[in-house]
Amino acid sequence: MTFGDGEGAGVGFATARGRDWPSVRQFNVFLKNRLGGLFDVVRRFESTDIRIVSLMVIDSSDCAIIRMVLSDPERALEIFHQAKLYVTESDLLVVQLPDGQQPVLQICKALLAAELNIHYAYPLLVGPHGHAALALYVEDHEGAAQTLQQKGFTLFTENDLNAQD
Repeated sequence: MTFGDGEGAGVGFATARGRDWPSVRQFNVFLKNRLGGLFDVVRRFESTDIRIVSLMVIDSSDCAIIRMVLSDPERALEIFHQAKLYVTESDLLVVQLPDGQQPVLQICKALLAAELNIHYAYPLLVGPHGHAALALYVEDHEGAAQTLQQKGFTLFTENDLNAQD
């Protein structure tokens, strides 16, 4: 598989499944900051087979942003729209944590050496195939993906999150 046009052309990506774009969609759900807001969002997946793969809440006095990665983003988006929730999407890199004492440090070093900024990061609740993984929102998605791949890191795709082990 090759990656895109231009600078990344010809760079093979060893994603864990057959999709050639190492990206995972994150949903950013905007809510009033009130009791039961998080419950109202997560309960919508209770009667489905859609798994909440990762979750982060950003809180302020009057609003909250719930960042979510879900196992079936297409169906999840339908659920958000049916519920009339205000939601946006972002592309994340999901990186398998390497073996060793300081796996997050290894990832940070690789991106810092390439002068690539990490805006935020958070762990997956359960990574693909039982592997621990870190979700990254980076300044330059293509450059970060290329750098991590060249350094031997495994990048996961949405297909990996939907796989039933």
